[in-house]
Amino acid sequence: MQLHFKESGQGRAVILLHGLFGSSDNWHPIVLRLAERFQVFALDQRNHGQSPHSAEMTYSLMAGDVNEFMAARGLETASVIGHSMGGKTAMAFALQFPGKVEKLIVADMAPRAYLPSHDKFFLALLALDLKSFSTRQQMEDALAPEIPNLVLRRFLLKNLGRDAGGGFFWKINLRGLSENYPRLGEAIPAARAFAGPTLFIRGGKSKYIGVEDEPLIRGLFPQSQIQTIAGANHWVHADQPEEFLKLVMGFLE
Repeated sequence: MQLHFKESGQGRAVILLHGLFGSSDNWHPIVLRLAERFQVFALDQRNHGQSPHSAEMTYSLMAGDVNEFMAARGLETASVIGHSMGGKTAMAFALQFPGKVEKLIVADMAPRAYLPSHDKFFLALLALDLKSFSTRQQMEDALAPEIPNLVLRRFLLKNLGRDAGGGFFWKINLRGLSENYPRLGEAIPAARAFAGPTLFIRGGKSKYIGVEDEPLIRGLFPQSQIQTIAGANHWVHADQPEEFLKLVMGFLE
């Protein structure tokens, strides 16, 4: 699968992987800074952004997508940074293709299984009859009872596009993501550990990486360190970008 991507800068290669419902655009402020020292590739994962849609979606497949991307670009190695779902893809890639990962950075995600927490988002989005809306504001209002958080509603609706006739359509494979969502919560399959340098960055207000997750992290990533950004929620790179960049830059260099 040929993933859509955005490329910036020069130097050692760094690959960025977004989370569920996201796209390469989510990394834009981070890309601008990283591109001052590195060649940065922000990818749209399958079923997201401008990348192809697929009925199949597992972390093994998504790790294979990254491997295919690197081969197509002639990249022998790269550092890989992933947030949330992208963090799991990054971990799966490092475990499946360890020789291709220079350094691994995982933002607020552990390699364990997670209980489903986005079902209501899928139900609310799938219930929208896009043909009946003429503005995004109308859809924001329609989603408000099920998704009260305005920032979250606007984030989800970034996945809308307009066709030549002005009608709305989903750029993401919404139904495909919904059907594959149980797989995205599964633990990362691992036949061996990744011995390369690894950094886990968790939000101080997030519960995605707990103390109880640390033994599993150390077992699969024995050369890992875990850093906490106080005051940050799950979106650590958006909540505290300067602190996030400080940790990332220090680790990559």
